[in-house]
Amino acid sequence: MPKTSLAPLTLALLLAGCAVTSQHPPADNPPPASFKGSTDWQRVPADVAVPEAWWTMFRDPVLDGLQADLVVGNQNLAAALAQVASARAVLQASSAAIWPTLSLGAGTTRSASENNGNRSISTANSLTANAGWELDLWGRLSQGIKAAGASYRASEADLAALRLSAQATLTQSYFSLRAAEAQQALLVRTEAANQRALDLTQVRYTSGVAAQSDVLQARTQLRSVQSQLSDARAQRAQLEHAIAAQLGKPPAQLELPPSARLPELPPVPSLVPSTVLAQRPDIAAARARQVAAYAQIGIADAAFFPSLSLSASGGYRGASWSNLVSAPNLLWSIGAAVAAPILDGGQRRLASDQARASADVATANYRQAVLTAFQEVEDNLVLLAESGVSLALQRDAYEAAQQNLDIVMAQYRAGTVSYLNVSTAQTALLSAEANVISSRNRQLAAASLLLKNLGGRLPPAGTP
Repeated sequence: MPKTSLAPLTLALLLAGCAVTSQHPPADNPPPASFKGSTDWQRVPADVAVPEAWWTMFRDPVLDGLQADLVVGNQNLAAALAQVASARAVLQASSAAIWPTLSLGAGTTRSASENNGNRSISTANSLTANAGWELDLWGRLSQGIKAAGASYRASEADLAALRLSAQATLTQSYFSLRAAEAQQALLVRTEAANQRALDLTQVRYTSGVAAQSDVLQARTQLRSVQSQLSDARAQRAQLEHAIAAQLGKPPAQLELPPSARLPELPPVPSLVPSTVLAQRPDIAAARARQVAAYAQIGIADAAFFPSLSLSASGGYRGASWSNLVSAPNLLWSIGAAVAAPILDGGQRRLASDQARASADVATANYRQAVLTAFQEVEDNLVLLAESGVSLALQRDAYEAAQQNLDIVMAQYRAGTVSYLNVSTAQTALLSAEANVISSRNRQLAAASLLLKNLGGRLPPAGTP
């Protein structure tokens, strides 16, 4: 073969893998200068270190145990883990497509023919090897690897984001369970107090000191509290069932010991650095999908260029296996093929337009994910601050309601007020204490969501 004939092939090899159709996502928008709920958040590091296992800051051993069971048993996480395995397989298949292929074959063929009434039977044995290689002249295969790699990273980030969301949901469900238990304990105490008040009113009515309306009012008050207590028990049971489902267990297999105590509020950062949002897995997933979408543009644009494939085959063919591998039976071929589409009814142009539109969608989704992250931090900074103020006010209202009930009960025993005053004071005290519990639950929920946003971490880079 003359040396000059190798020039086109050498040039093709030099061009192989060069992604002339490569497209890159637009630059990120600069983040805002500050949060409304936290000042100097970009210049000052977080004043409280938030671990990856952020729920441990609440120092609740039961919650820690539930979180450990969540990672093992949650079926949504199991499905996401399978998606990661599928994306890894796609990436490995895309990476393998850029290399040459080689296949081996062996076979035997018997055939019959007739010539002038003479019938003859012949046998042909073959042993062959075939090789093929599509040169990645325009980057179609390399862009496919890039897209598959980005999709794999997105699936890993999706798994981390789903795990983080499940951990936050479990934490809030647990707090709601403890709040329901606290409400239940409050109603049990109120039921006992209202029962004593009914007994007192019944004695006073029997003695002719109180009217029958006082007895009826006391009974109404007691039955109302008992009805609320029944609802609280049902709510507590439903929350326990929900936690069991999150852990991947039937409700009958989960029994949480009752506790009317809510965890204490842990130290929560008041200053939030900008770097923590870049660590959020949901943002990483959106960014990876944007990269994958732009790689698809390169794949679509590469279809406008011709493709070049090299092939080679060799082997032996003969009538007998005993002397098959010999020079007379040797056969081989080598060649190159170029394919260039001419007319396709505009399909390549439409595919390119569709890829660009999909990239625009991915870019908008990524930017929205960043905005949502900032919104969540803003919301929970405000909720945490305002829930603290609300809790202080509710506690003051509870103390005032308790003092008022003590005064009204003393006046009722002295016969200076009717039982309607007692009923009103009892209702006010029950509402005030219930509001304290609800405020504590909201405060813990806001803290957990803020810690979840600050404790999220990017998944470690996978090794397909």
